[in-house]
Amino acid sequence: MDDIYTPVEGRTANPVKLDGNNPFSVLILGVDEREGDVGRSDTTMVATVNGTTNKAQMLSIPRDTRTEIIGHDSTNKINAAYAYGGVKMAEDTVTHFLNGIPINYYIKMNMEGLKDLVDAVGGVEVYNDMDISLKDKEFKKGTVKLNGEDALAYTRIRKTDARGDFGRQMRQQQVIQAVVEKIATTQTLWKFDDILSAVGKNMQTDLTMTDMTRIAKNYLGARKNVENMTVAGDGGKTDGIWYYNVSDAERQKLHDSLAKNLEIK
Repeated sequence: MDDIYTPVEGRTANPVKLDGNNPFSVLILGVDEREGDVGRSDTTMVATVNGTTNKAQMLSIPRDTRTEIIGHDSTNKINAAYAYGGVKMAEDTVTHFLNGIPINYYIKMNMEGLKDLVDAVGGVEVYNDMDISLKDKEFKKGTVKLNGEDALAYTRIRKTDARGDFGRQMRQQQVIQAVVEKIATTQTLWKFDDILSAVGKNMQTDLTMTDMTRIAKNYLGARKNVENMTVAGDGGKTDGIWYYNVSDAERQKLHDSLAKNLEIK
């Protein structure tokens, strides 16, 4: 936990008393980091969890979404925010894009860390809704068992899925939910040390061990009622660069849905 715990300085939103009565939000960043390069956030998700209604939401924001980068005085793809200003700028930019939805916590993971995490929980099972492949990895339609290497490939596929990035987002949400379910329903819950050791070199978060334990104790029921959300928009070029363009009405719709689960306006 000393290696993993990395607080965010200057965050606008405050931490939440994780007693089950207070909803909270988490920004999940999957970053493709390489030596000598901070990388961009290949995956950007916002999760909200309500312990009273036992409902969770998981919103995937397409990495090519065109938005103002808060703190950088520019407009760019949303995944540039992390490259320009790390977790703080990514949080501020996502909050702005979602018309003020606060971020209480974050989890940042190098995509390679997903492989270690899945292996640490003993693999996962998901339902694959079509035949897809990535290089030498083939996944047939139906229930598939994934080890860490398979899960990494499964969540990276875009080109053999007609849905493109939306299919990839769906598979990422599937794998995250499968990992949560595996932790929650097996003795893995008591192996946090092993899990954190496995992903420690690839993960950062401002959740403490006490926070994680309280979430497991007070919010676990929400895993059974997860609303998977996507962002509606249109692709197109601006100044020769391809962006995913999202209307103000769609941004407000997303805000209203997330705000309801967070019990805020």
